[in-house]
Amino acid sequence: MSRRGYAVRTGVLVVVAALAAACGSPGKPVDPAPVSNAAWPQPAHVGGPDSTAGGGADTSCNPLASLAPSGTSIPSGSTMAKIKERGKLIAGVDQTTYLFGFRNPTTGNLEGFDIDMVNQIAKAIFGSADGHVQFRAIPSSQRENVLKDHQVDVVVRTYSITCDRRKVVQFSSVYYKAGQRILVTKESPVRKLTDLTGKRVCAAKKSTSLAKIATDPAKPVPVSVDNWSDCLVMLQQGQVEAVSTDDTILAGMAAQDPTLQVVGDQFTEENYGIGVPKDDEDMVKYVNAVLDNVRGNGAWQDSYHKWVESSLGPASPPSPQYQ
Repeated sequence: MSRRGYAVRTGVLVVVAALAAACGSPGKPVDPAPVSNAAWPQPAHVGGPDSTAGGGADTSCNPLASLAPSGTSIPSGSTMAKIKERGKLIAGVDQTTYLFGFRNPTTGNLEGFDIDMVNQIAKAIFGSADGHVQFRAIPSSQRENVLKDHQVDVVVRTYSITCDRRKVVQFSSVYYKAGQRILVTKESPVRKLTDLTGKRVCAAKKSTSLAKIATDPAKPVPVSVDNWSDCLVMLQQGQVEAVSTDDTILAGMAAQDPTLQVVGDQFTEENYGIGVPKDDEDMVKYVNAVLDNVRGNGAWQDSYHKWVESSLGPASPPSPQYQ
């Protein structure tokens, strides 16, 4: 055998020996990572009781008595004239509450009962709502702030009228009556708030619903989030036992998820008003005139029939109260 042939053969034998050694010596196996049940992620800004929740502790006023309407004419220099000159009504609304204020996933447009009320105001000012509304989606916790800072002209967002809130903002007459109830899974035995003692119950920050949960003698454990859609997700993921708020909001959640149901009787009365900046009294009177028209011309009933009646049954527009 030539020197070259010997070298090649020797090299091959070395490689084969190395491979054999590697195959024959597996070494100590590496332990896999420990396996455990992964927790569902929570929404951002999950909290507990909220001392600033918009409850009804103050009963020093008649919260439902608004300023008397003064017609739908638009005087020069009025708040409405400035809105008309701007070309758009700026409205704080919800985009997460199905049936009242939500974004249609097909068209991308905001729709619902509250959105219809905004469009009625815009129609009165401009003759048509088309192209004349700038919607600003806000969480419940920001309703007072955007009005105090004049970032919006109105807030139409399942907004319950209370004396506490009247200290910082104006309200229209009542345009919708709701009541707090409970949303649970269909397998849940819960039927009333006393069934939730020591159980986690979700509500939106600065809502009257959160205040009720936090102060109820049954002592449920309040869980606060930015938006009602966050409560829905937490209930679906088993992170809370129930969601409790106005039946209007709960009906929208149940309509989206057939495994959920609204249970129990109403245990609060929630009167929705349209929020207006505190110093814009002329706008309050104008909005009340629009609402009077909406109650009388069938627009309220048409909107209710379209969005709410199939979930909560027939209803009529609430009668206004004026100072």
